[in-house]
Amino acid sequence: MPQRTQPTIPGFRRVPRTGVIYVMHRAGLNGYTAGDPAWANLGQGSPEVGELPGAPPRIDAITVNPSSRKYSDVPGHIALRQKVADFYNTLYRQGKSSQYSYENVSIAGGGRLALTRIAAALGDINMGHFLPDYTAYEELLTAFKAFIPIPILLNPEKNYKISEKSLQREILWRGLTAVLASNPCNPTGQVIEGEELQRWIEIARDTSCTFIFDEFYSHYIYSGGADEPAKMVSAAAYIDDVEHDPVIIVDGLTKNWRYPGWRISWTLGPKSVIDTIASAGSFLDGGANHPFQHEALVLLDMDVALQETAAIQTAFRAKRDYMLERLAAMGISAEAPPQGAFYVWASLAGLPKPISDGLEFFREGLKEKVITVPGLFFDVNPGRRRSTARYHNYCRISFGPDMATVERGLDAIQRVIKRHG
Repeated sequence: MPQRTQPTIPGFRRVPRTGVIYVMHRAGLNGYTAGDPAWANLGQGSPEVGELPGAPPRIDAITVNPSSRKYSDVPGHIALRQKVADFYNTLYRQGKSSQYSYENVSIAGGGRLALTRIAAALGDINMGHFLPDYTAYEELLTAFKAFIPIPILLNPEKNYKISEKSLQREILWRGLTAVLASNPCNPTGQVIEGEELQRWIEIARDTSCTFIFDEFYSHYIYSGGADEPAKMVSAAAYIDDVEHDPVIIVDGLTKNWRYPGWRISWTLGPKSVIDTIASAGSFLDGGANHPFQHEALVLLDMDVALQETAAIQTAFRAKRDYMLERLAAMGISAEAPPQGAFYVWASLAGLPKPISDGLEFFREGLKEKVITVPGLFFDVNPGRRRSTARYHNYCRISFGPDMATVERGLDAIQRVIKRHG
């Protein structure tokens, strides 16, 4: 893992940059600036935010209600909390006796902050997390000392999936009381859905293990046919009792509505959990952006959300297919093609040295003005307990940008490979 200089001011520890922050910092030192048409940022963790064919009009201006000049309540504005509850009840829980209410919802200033609130509220437990997974989990799982993070390795031979039997064995044998997972997974794009996801919820219930689902890419689903209706995936569809099933869901406007700059997220769970994470929020952050909570209400109208999701899946499926085809022709393989999210977890093993190494591939890419994220950043290693890192021969390549940027970036990658024979 690339190292940073130790702080010289007494009392401060070295805080590592997460994968995307590191690569953007290095790109900046090499002349990158946001919006420079000469560059292609295929390392970005956000989707394109402009107009998409068939999508609802983008919100370009907001009106600030005078009442929102004050602090928001730490759990969030009640109207937005109820709107989130209604959204999930309508989409996933029709006909079920147990329904979400605003008391099952907490609003926070973005996904990482929502997860930070949860982490701050966890007790002295063993918490499972998967490898590879979202780079920011590493410092999140390091900063809070009450729980012990336990890695669960996913194998490419099994398409970065874990069988239900193996998952249950990991929980019981390792004494896990909570499990954190992104679904769809960042970076592999693998999706747990349908009967498999239902069984995961049953395992959570049977083992008394809390499952924390990061569902920020849950509208980027490509497992259905291109001509089928837009599909969304959530654990909320398989919960029996919203107050007693040990399942926590985190999502927000960042990816699924393509408003990353708004920094609005939500957490769904039993009321007792929502109360607890609100207490954590009271000392961590004090509450989410108040004016944007009012503006978010219209985005959660069902017609708006479905229209946006259909447009996302059409546009991003096309970019995914184009990227997979181009990369394969260059000798870069995707052992498990992404069924969700907007990343290709790319194996560089077939490339010549030194660019078969993700870090060298990234460095050489900067010379051609293209940004990728080395795979070693996704070997989540809280506290640097392991001295060796996995995934040196991998990188994450994003098809989050618009198609023109994706094309420009892949052209640059092709030049990198050509230079190395």
